[in-house]
Amino acid sequence: VFDFDSLSLLRTLKTMRDERIFLSGRKITSPPLIFLGAAENPCIPPYELRANRLEKKIRAGADFIQTNYIFDVALFRRFMDRARDMGLDEKAFIIAGVGPLPSAKTARWMRTNVPGVHIPDSVVDRLERSVKPGEEGKKLCIELIQQIREIEGVAGVHVMAYRREHLVGEIIEASGILKERLAARGVVE
Repeated sequence: VFDFDSLSLLRTLKTMRDERIFLSGRKITSPPLIFLGAAENPCIPPYELRANRLEKKIRAGADFIQTNYIFDVALFRRFMDRARDMGLDEKAFIIAGVGPLPSAKTARWMRTNVPGVHIPDSVVDRLERSVKPGEEGKKLCIELIQQIREIEGVAGVHVMAYRREHLVGEIIEASGILKERLAARGVVE
């Protein structure tokens, strides 16, 4: 587990896949057919260096990137502006992480205890004021998807709904992204 960090693991797998050799230099007759991914945390300091970290992961071999939860769209938009300026959205698929928060208590716990998660006070306050915080969390997730899909360079979203998996289909449907995909493919309902 501790022999590789994310960059060295990506480089190793890319070498095995693309150059058909092991780290030892021995040739591989059947290289692994893999699509390499990595994670990124665009909403944690130092903000100005996040896109540089992303670039290192893409150079090391990442074909796609999944971000941690995005609850601050303005901050994520600035990250994507920088990533686009660097041409990173052309080199890898960037997939934004979203999820339905069940309560203000959970939001506060996550931002304190889950590394890489940034949840603005406005999100916590919104859940705190809601009569039905679970429903409000679902609504917020749908709104986040709708806002994130407007950001140039974002290839999609992945919905992380820990212990709320039953909401994923409803969230995707309500966000409208499936209709857009079908329309783009010429499929009419």
